[in-house]
Amino acid sequence: MATIHVDIVSAEASIFSGEAKFVALPGEMGELGIYPRHTPLITRIKPGAVRVERADTGEEEFVFVAGGILEVQPDRVTVLADTAIRGRDLDEAKAEAAKKIAEEAMKNAKSDIDFAKAQGEFAAMAAQIAALRKFRKK
Repeated sequence: MATIHVDIVSAEASIFSGEAKFVALPGEMGELGIYPRHTPLITRIKPGAVRVERADTGEEEFVFVAGGILEVQPDRVTVLADTAIRGRDLDEAKAEAAKKIAEEAMKNAKSDIDFAKAQGEFAAMAAQIAALRKFRKK
């Protein structure tokens, strides 16, 4: 059985490193699915869920990323995330609170820069909540 090595890292820590059968994540232009021997690729990723089908257990590892860069080589996938949180560590109540704060900041923005910053935070929290709900359904 062919496998591909996957590393998911953020500025804070290495979140996942191991062999996988399949990886799916939110690319800039849509959902990407990566199998072993994939064509080389570098692209930005959007906030959302990275799903890794582990080669050793067959179980799915779930990580939320708040954007970043993806590099794919035929034998390796590297996700360099702005922020990465293991699915089991996500807190829906905190994400909802942060989303409300960002929404309020958008309403009260005094400049385009403030609005854009709040809008980015709002989008990241909305993506985190959506990913969390999808993860919890499994």
